[in-house]
Amino acid sequence: MHREYVKWHSPVLGRGMELLVFGHAGAPLLVFPTSMGRFFDYEERGMIEAVNHKYGAGQLQAFRVDSVDAESWYNKAVHPRDRAARHAQYDRFLVDEVIPFIRARNPERPVATGCSFGGYHCVNFSLRHPELVAGCVSMGGAFDIHQFLDGYYDDNCYFNCPPDFLPNLHDESYLGRYRNGMKLVLATGERDICLEENLRLSRLLAEKQIPHWLDVWGGETGHDWPWWRRMAAKFF
Repeated sequence: MHREYVKWHSPVLGRGMELLVFGHAGAPLLVFPTSMGRFFDYEERGMIEAVNHKYGAGQLQAFRVDSVDAESWYNKAVHPRDRAARHAQYDRFLVDEVIPFIRARNPERPVATGCSFGGYHCVNFSLRHPELVAGCVSMGGAFDIHQFLDGYYDDNCYFNCPPDFLPNLHDESYLGRYRNGMKLVLATGERDICLEENLRLSRLLAEKQIPHWLDVWGGETGHDWPWWRRMAAKFF
């Protein structure tokens, strides 16, 4: 299986960024890490191995991006305004640098995916930029970023909090894309600590008549890698 390590200096973020590419062809995935995770965690946790045969056969290609969570939402050393602003820069980094990199390797629009806080990233990015992705598969995601704001709120917070901006969204250029061909999957477990977040977001999507798949797993399924590996095998 093709595996490629890439590092470059990001003009948007003003720092070095790294990613891994798995597979030589196939349906592309934009893979986000978990909370303050790194670009290599997805592989080390067995998520690539879970569908290894598809990567080897040229059916699937993953672009495993790094995060700046420790500099944005999780950075308690700075004001929440600066946390949100850093995340806005990360969003611009994805749009201006990562998506063009993926397109240079694979002409198809990627499906964004991630586990836990990576689920937040993939859903938020997909809803903000439906023209750039084919959809998202969130596994055990949590989508409300108020917990990181200490009561602060501005436009960067609002437009990166799907439970807030989705109810007020009336722009058909966005809604039309959501409703016509986007793959939106919210996978969670009956024992997942993020179950209620998924149920809530599903209700909001339904109220907007946005097709999606809320997949709640039984069998004591919780919030951890063994279940996410099984979900990866199901959805990819």
